[in-house]
This record gives sequence, C-alpha cells and structure tokens, in this order.
Amino acid sequence: MALLCSNCNNYSAAAPNNAEPIISNKNSMTDTATFANGCFWCTEAVFTELKGVIKVTSGFSGGKTENPTYKQVCTGETGHAECLQIVYDPSVISFDELLEVFWETHDPTTLNRQGNDIGTQYRSAIFYHNNEQKLKAEKYKAELDKSGTYDNPIVTEITPFNKFFPAENYLQDYFENNENTNPYCRIVIRPKVDKFRKVFKEKLKKEYSSSNNQ
Repeated sequence: MALLCSNCNNYSAAAPNNAEPIISNKNSMTDTATFANGCFWCTEAVFTELKGVIKVTSGFSGGKTENPTYKQVCTGETGHAECLQIVYDPSVISFDELLEVFWETHDPTTLNRQGNDIGTQYRSAIFYHNNEQKLKAEKYKAELDKSGTYDNPIVTEITPFNKFFPAENYLQDYFENNENTNPYCRIVIRPKVDKFRKVFKEKLKKEYSSSNNQ
C-alpha cells in the first residue's frame, strides 16, 4: 500500500527562486534519478534516508516555464511537476531499488493527484536520463499493472529528462528543518517516514536505522 502524503499547499509560503537549472549529472562515479511522486516535502524525507543516496534536491521538471518559483508551480500553469533529483551511488543502491521505493511511496493510479493534493504539479512521473532507465521503468510499470497490485491502472508518465529546476532554499530538507515548527510535518510526514522505515529497514542509512529501532 502506498505511503500517501496530502495537502501540503495549506502550509506553504512563497520565496524568490534564483537557482540555476540542472541539466544532468556529470560525475561518472554516481548516477541520477528524477522522480515525481507527490509533494516533495514528503518524498524528499524518504529518499534521503536510503543507503547509497548521496544527495536529494527538491525541485521542478517536465514543464515549460524557465526557473519557476514554488508559487508559480502551485498554480498548475507551468506544466512542471514537483519532483526530486536524486544523486546516488549505483554500487550501493540500484535504479531498480529506487524504483521500488518510488512505486511504494505514492499512489501511481491517481491522475494529477496525491491524496488531497490535486493538480498536474502532483502527477506521477519518471523522467529518465538514459535508455536503460526508460526500459527499466516501463518494465516495472507493466509488471505492476499485470500483477494486480493496484485496483486501477497505473498512470505514471515515463518521459525523457530535460531540465530540473531546484526549488527555493527554504524548501530543501523541509522535514528535517521544520518538523518541530510546522504541524504538517508532525501530522502527515512523520507517520509516512515511520512507516517507510519499517517497510525498507534493510535499505536505511545507519543513522536512520538506529532511530527506527528506538
């Protein structure tokens, strides 16, 4: 069952976005995955804890507006999806394993919606960086559909990566920086993270695995 997140817009604020777009990761010792699976406040908190994940950046991709702000994306008019740019060490965690977490931590059958968050910015999407990622994502999606895991067909779009625009600084590491001040973090994100840790306990970084056992 997907670990859902809902209604992050009720707790949002606007700030300038001066970040430069990221075209691609050039470090041959690492690889990059770009996933959209709902509000990035929730999804960033999950992927950050995985062994082999080096950096997770919240941002936007898949749209037409250059260097969008969070406020602009929330209107649903930019064409962008809230997503994560995940830099990882493929010798520690594979793209297949990241896909497993991706599918498990949201509902890929709801078109342009995750829980109470509604709009194209919350669509389910995989922005593949190479043909290998494309083939793996399509295969995983087809097998999930065939398995009957979900009652409804999967609507996740699988499209080529173009540009990734990092979100404003105040939106990065949001759960870590705001758990004690934003009720949304305690009410919505904390239970999601706790459940994720139980399901994927073997894949957690040591510091998070230890806290899960407390």
